[in-house]
Amino acid sequence: MKVKELISAISANEFDENLKAVYVLDEAVEAQKPRYIETLNTFGELFGFERDVFIMSAPGRTEVCGNHTDHNNGKVLAASINLDAIAVVSKNDDNIIRVKSKGHKMNVVDLSDLTPDEKRYGDSTTLVQGVAAGIKNLGFEVKGFDACTTSDVMGGSGLSSSAAYEVLIGTVISYLFNEGKVSEVDIAKVAQFAENVFFGKPCGLLDQMASSVGTFVTIDFKSTKEPVIKKVGFDFSKSGHSLCIVDTGGNHSDLTDDYAAVRGEMEAVAKAMGKNVLREIAYEDFMAAIPTLVGKVNDRALLRAIHFYNENRRVDAAVECLENGDFEGFKDIIIESGLSSFTLNQNVFTPKNPTEQKLSLALAVSEEILKGKGAWRVHGGGFAGTIQAFVPNDLLDTYKKAMEDIFGEGHCYVLIIRPVGGTQVI
Repeated sequence: MKVKELISAISANEFDENLKAVYVLDEAVEAQKPRYIETLNTFGELFGFERDVFIMSAPGRTEVCGNHTDHNNGKVLAASINLDAIAVVSKNDDNIIRVKSKGHKMNVVDLSDLTPDEKRYGDSTTLVQGVAAGIKNLGFEVKGFDACTTSDVMGGSGLSSSAAYEVLIGTVISYLFNEGKVSEVDIAKVAQFAENVFFGKPCGLLDQMASSVGTFVTIDFKSTKEPVIKKVGFDFSKSGHSLCIVDTGGNHSDLTDDYAAVRGEMEAVAKAMGKNVLREIAYEDFMAAIPTLVGKVNDRALLRAIHFYNENRRVDAAVECLENGDFEGFKDIIIESGLSSFTLNQNVFTPKNPTEQKLSLALAVSEEILKGKGAWRVHGGGFAGTIQAFVPNDLLDTYKKAMEDIFGEGHCYVLIIRPVGGTQVI
């Protein structure tokens, strides 16, 4: 369908069912239409209104349970959310990929050169190049296309805007040239490959997998080469709750050492027991070894190790609750996870600046409002940034107002769990 034809069709509500399959709620569908139309118009102005176009989408993700476990080969429960990156795309005959993202420079990739270059680390164009290379390495077709993208996944929010972008490019190539046959898992692995090898960032697989697979997904990283991925069957839209991400502010730039210490201290415990990561050691063996570990590793490392083992168990329990439709039990586990992150993993505030505790404040106020009704925990890496809360819909206005009175208007994002990952929408 041509650009202007598609704009008219969206305006005439002809693709409402397509949009609802992705965004679930009628009001969300209506809210998306201006964004889709704006991106279509941008594409037309840049590449021509007479082009045949398609629209793809890839979501941001939220970590639901499994805080700071993946780096020691643990278990994680994550979910895709209704914030996403979308692309209006059209094939070309140039053997070149051109991607113009709103607010950013044009990314141009010549498909005759798909070799990583360390000198270009950190350049967003290399993400497109890496995804194209990764899919080609799998034996799939990769050809030229032109695209305009836009994203409402907030950067720096812990919702993985970069993973959404990488998965979006993989989804475009899958549907545009391979009939959608590149698997969700392969797209996630290719996205990680692009970020590691071409962009130069040593990220894990969690963000990309949650974005690509969609809905609730549990990932067991016991084998990092072949993680076990399973979709979790639960319809969040029927839970009577909303997912809130509260941005408390704070600067992440000076927290690199704090993040590194979580992983480093867990691995220090493992190495003191002759292994590389905690997952290689049975919980019972670790507990029995604590008397001999005292003095070999610091005390906080032992507390973080206890968090790791119990958090893995909580992931399994949370998945079981969702699969059984026990959302009340699920909320209890989320609260336990948050308390463990606070007291054992200790990633709610930095010891560098112990008087600044915005995450702690957000969690404390959340407990006052939601105790016995909802659930709350630190979100993502911690130390600064965001918390997550599952809020009963009848308390949503109260909760949102309380958070924004403290942290500022627009700092409480009300989300839903999206039922699909990377997909062709139209």
